[in-house]
Amino acid sequence: MVPQTRCCGAILCGISDRVCTVRLCVSDVPDEISAAPSEEDGQLSDRLRELGKKARALPAVPGVYLMKDSAGVVIYVGKAKSLPHRVSSYFLPSTDLGPAKQPMLDIVVDFDTIECDTEVSALLTEARLIKDIKPQFNVRMTDDKSFPYLVISQREDYPRVFITRNPSGIDDRTGQIAPEFKGAKILGPFIDSGALRESLKITQKIFKFRTCSLDIIENDPKNKHFRPCLLHPIGQCTAPCADRISSEQYKDDIKRFTRFIGSKRSVVLREMREQMAEAAKDMRFEDAAILRDQIKAIEKLDHRADKSDQWQPETEIGYVDPMKGLASLQRTLGLAEPIRCVEGFDIAHLQGNETVGSKVCFVDGRPFKNEYRRYKVKSVNNDDYKALQEVVSRRYREAGKGWELYPEVILIDGGLGQLHAAMEVFDSLDVPPPMVVSLAKKEELIYVQQKSAPIKLGRENLGLKLLQQVRDEAHRFAQHYHHILRRKRTLGE
Repeated sequence: MVPQTRCCGAILCGISDRVCTVRLCVSDVPDEISAAPSEEDGQLSDRLRELGKKARALPAVPGVYLMKDSAGVVIYVGKAKSLPHRVSSYFLPSTDLGPAKQPMLDIVVDFDTIECDTEVSALLTEARLIKDIKPQFNVRMTDDKSFPYLVISQREDYPRVFITRNPSGIDDRTGQIAPEFKGAKILGPFIDSGALRESLKITQKIFKFRTCSLDIIENDPKNKHFRPCLLHPIGQCTAPCADRISSEQYKDDIKRFTRFIGSKRSVVLREMREQMAEAAKDMRFEDAAILRDQIKAIEKLDHRADKSDQWQPETEIGYVDPMKGLASLQRTLGLAEPIRCVEGFDIAHLQGNETVGSKVCFVDGRPFKNEYRRYKVKSVNNDDYKALQEVVSRRYREAGKGWELYPEVILIDGGLGQLHAAMEVFDSLDVPPPMVVSLAKKEELIYVQQKSAPIKLGRENLGLKLLQQVRDEAHRFAQHYHHILRRKRTLGE
């Protein structure tokens, strides 16, 4: 019989020089351990229980949730395939968020949600909010990295297919658009860069398009003596660089690939699933697993947004030639004198907290940061129009008295409502500004003072791109100041 010894209420089974099994009896637990939970622990449990109850009542749709502390500051942003399932999981007694996020449960007192149509929209919304707000407990997507795009060139003799994170194709140093981007078909952004690259490898085996950056000209006699890369002998490229395929045949392959990318790809996926099932039946499990992963990668080609949705304006707008942009904007607005100075305004806050305003200045089409200004709004909390009026009034009160010059163009971030709010201030001044416009997001419509109908320009218009740069810079500058004030209030700095 194995001897047993009792020590501190535990029964130790086995021999002392071996690893012992410990059984701790409830009746033997010391009083200080078995004491009832403290009042503070009870309050924590009650708070999390109430939050869980609120979470379970959410609509079962994709969306984004924003965790908030007692001051109303957003401390974490996340996405959900189903809001009630994901959000309520944070407030279960068994929840373990890991060492980085677990402390969040000690300070979260409320949450807000944003309902989305799809999971893709939820992920893009989450990424946009994290980049703008930079919450305390978010560690992913806080850098400047953007989602990738797929480019299919159109104006080359032998179009190429490649992945980029610069869909504008504009070189920031020279301001020139790369030739392969002119008239190109650009898809995305794609939310899974790994799946996109894997899908490109798979589809290249089928359609044999080129992904290189060679400048290939049809009927160039040098092509016949050119040695193709390894993709040709392994059957992944038809080698137009070595004159192995005609331009017409190659473009037919590109057209089929373009249709494949834009369709549901049901035929190809059905064939791959049949091959996977056959491989599994023959116990070729490694081949079946490869096909399974390839199917998942191709299915994720649908997990993308549209470039026109402007989810990533910091990458999609790009650099604009300053003088050409100013000349185009002058023609659009019908101004008699050349434009030299453009000032842009934006308002930033989160649920009315720490409302701030920004003013950025572009001189000769380039940022002039010495004239950037930021304003802490004092008169209102959760009213964009009133906040805008306060900022505009503080900036132009001297110019309105004739003691200072106005810029040639004043840009307000927003639509017709924001423009009307700003014009109420300017109408009360002795000296009015020469030109005030607003630029609405998404539709990118330009509203002009004293005109009811907006101006709609093509996405490639240089004047519009210049206004977009000013608008986005004002937004960035306002968000930066908002983050500073929020951090000071949160940390007590």
